[in-house]
Amino acid sequence: MDLRHLRYFVAVAEELHFGRAAERLNMAQPPLSQQIRQLEGELGVELLRRTTRRVELTEAGRAYLDRARSILTDVDEAAHLARRVATGSVGRLTIGCVGSATYSLLSTLSRRLSDELPGVDFFFRGEMLVPDQVEALHAGTIDIALLRPPVADHSLVVHTLRRDRLVVAVPADHPLAGRPRLQAADLAQSDLIVHSADRRSVMYDVVLRVLRGAGVEPHVRHEVGETSTLVTLVAGGLGVAIVPEPVTALALDGLVYVPLTEADAHVELAAAHRAGRAEPHLSRAVAVIRAMFD
Repeated sequence: MDLRHLRYFVAVAEELHFGRAAERLNMAQPPLSQQIRQLEGELGVELLRRTTRRVELTEAGRAYLDRARSILTDVDEAAHLARRVATGSVGRLTIGCVGSATYSLLSTLSRRLSDELPGVDFFFRGEMLVPDQVEALHAGTIDIALLRPPVADHSLVVHTLRRDRLVVAVPADHPLAGRPRLQAADLAQSDLIVHSADRRSVMYDVVLRVLRGAGVEPHVRHEVGETSTLVTLVAGGLGVAIVPEPVTALALDGLVYVPLTEADAHVELAAAHRAGRAEPHLSRAVAVIRAMFD
């Protein structure tokens, strides 16, 4: 027995006429009758009662018809699902975001992915430092990372998305708050709030590079893990911070953002995933993300 027998039987059972069923199946009637006889022989039961005038289902035939329809429906749905998986139309993905991407991109990104890939379930983890994202990619707890290069791990594929300018987050009552722009040297006497060095934050190294390039030895007052905490402490008057421009999406009372003029005052944003992952839905999601920045 194979699926062909089931399809032949369902056609005859629904038409209750071998001629119409043969026409529906685009085949001749004698081979159709032969196939039904073969099916009944394999089952050892009579499914159809034939007379010179009509064809009727037996009790066994009615029961078999219900199950045959269910089997064929499951097979068709399985084929449809397989095609959707092969084209990347279904699946599940978790995306981890650095703090600035969490606030500036997450709402737009989630909507775009939902529109483009409605059959894929997306989950998001925000406020992740780059080392935590790399570990999560290897552990499989996230599938795609929106992170800040550099990433020294050669087992990851990294796609640069854009370059973000750096700005200075300043308390609204700070002497530097009224400036239209700042140089790194202007921060020589200011307490700094930075992302954590202990957790190997990329932004920690970026901030120190910019300041030391201007001859400023940083005076770090607080180290924090989350961008939201960092700007909250700035708004509270505990220091100033150098952050990527997208952080300006976090508007707080008592806080202003001032552009930084240094030519190297920028940081990249990239999408990363493990090399060797070729699932169609992951490839399509990365393509959607990259297209947002073209």
